Parts: sequence; C-alpha cells; structure tokens
Amino acid sequence: QCNLTGLWENDLGSKMRVFEVDSEGHFSGEYHTAVSATTKPIQPSPLVGSQHLDKDGQCTFGFTVNWKKFSDSTAVFVGQCFTEDNGDEVLKTSWLLRDKVDSLPNDWKATR
Repeated sequence: QCNLTGLWENDLGSKMRVFEVDSEGHFSGEYHTAVSATTKPIQPSPLVGSQHLDKDGQCTFGFTVNWKKFSDSTAVFVGQCFTEDNGDEVLKTSWLLRDKVDSLPNDWKATR
C-alpha cells in the first residue's frame, strides 16, 4: 500500500509534507516550492487533497495548493503513487497553475 503520509521531494527540489491520510483518503499538508515567478520570498503553503484508497496500493490522488503566503495563484496536482520492485514509493504528477489576472480579456494567459 502506497502511503502518502510523510515528506516528498521532486526533481527540482520542491518539498511536500502530507501530515496524515484519514480513513476516507482525505489529507492536508504543506508544499514548499523550489520554483516561482514571483519576486516575493517563497514560503511553505497549505495543501488539501484526497487519495483514492485502492487495495493494490497504486493509488491515484489529487491536491490543491494555495500560494496565499507569497502569490495570488493556486495550483492543482493530480497523480498516482507507484511502489517500485525495491519497495521505494514514487509519485508521478501533473499540475495546473492559475495566476490571478487583472481582467477578463487577460484570462487567456492565466493558466499554465
């Protein structure tokens, strides 16, 4: 069973800490990104998510990060947890980031 609880680090040095996954698969935590387009100092940001609790342990999950401490953007991540033959757990994710824009005509450039 792949367990999201704990500290995770990606290839770019961003870190995610999942505090606890409850019996329904809900979790909260903190995300500390290593990359940002803002000029403000990067700070750890709250995350909330949900994990699909599969019996085979190769679970899917998703979470939202609110960058409210240093940015006006929000990101959503979706992914799957894999357990390698050696027992190591690996998360594979995709993400969308929504920047705040000043007007509806600028909506086209808001999502990455």
